[in-house]
Amino acid sequence: MREAPLRVLVDELVTHVLVGLPADRRTVVGLCGPPGAGKSRAAALLVYALRCAGVSTGQVPMDGYHLSNRQLDTFGARDRKGAPDTFDVAGFRDMLSRVRQCRDETIYAPDFSRPLDEPIAAVHAVPADARVIVTEGNYLMFETGGWEHIRPLLDLVIYIDTPRRTLTRRLVRRHRHHGRDDDGAREWVRTVDLPNAEAVQRTRSRADLVWRPVP
Repeated sequence: MREAPLRVLVDELVTHVLVGLPADRRTVVGLCGPPGAGKSRAAALLVYALRCAGVSTGQVPMDGYHLSNRQLDTFGARDRKGAPDTFDVAGFRDMLSRVRQCRDETIYAPDFSRPLDEPIAAVHAVPADARVIVTEGNYLMFETGGWEHIRPLLDLVIYIDTPRRTLTRRLVRRHRHHGRDDDGAREWVRTVDLPNAEAVQRTRSRADLVWRPVP
C-alpha cells in the first residue's frame, strides 16, 4: 500500500501509465473503493493530469449506470440505492467494451447527478483519439451479479483505501448536504453505505495498486 498525498499518487500513476502506454489500443484505468473514498476527485485529477501530459483521455464513471429512481421503485429497492443490484451493470459492461474497441467516433457516457439523485445521459464525451479511459466506482472488482465481467475490461485498477471513520464522516456530510437531516444521514450510512463499503473492501486483493491518500 502506498501512502502519500493524492496529487503525488496521481502524478506517480500518470508516469506509470505513460511508460506502458500501447500505441495500438486504449488503456482503461479503474479507480475502485468504498463509497466516500474520494474516487470521483481522484478520477478528475487523473483525467486532468493525463490531459496536461498531452494524452487524450476519456471518462466513463460507473455511477452513470445507477438505475433511475423510477426503476428502483418498481422492485422496491430505492431504500438501498447504491447496492450492487441497483445498477445497470450490463449497460456499464457494454460501454466499457465499446470504448475499448471503437476508436473512430466520439462516444458519450452518462454520469450521476447528486443534486437530482438521478443518472444523466451524455455527460462525458470520449473523443475518437482517446488513448486512456478512466473509470471509477465501488464495484469494479466484484465477482458476482454480472460485475465479474467488469474487471477483465480494465487494464489497471487502483484501490483507494480509506479508514472507516473517515468514510463515515464524509458520507454523513454528503447526505446532509443533499437534504437529509442528521439522523436520516447517519441511518442511511449505517444501514446502506457501510455494508456496501464492507463488501467493496473484500475485493481489495484484486487491485493492481492500493493507495492510502494522506493530507
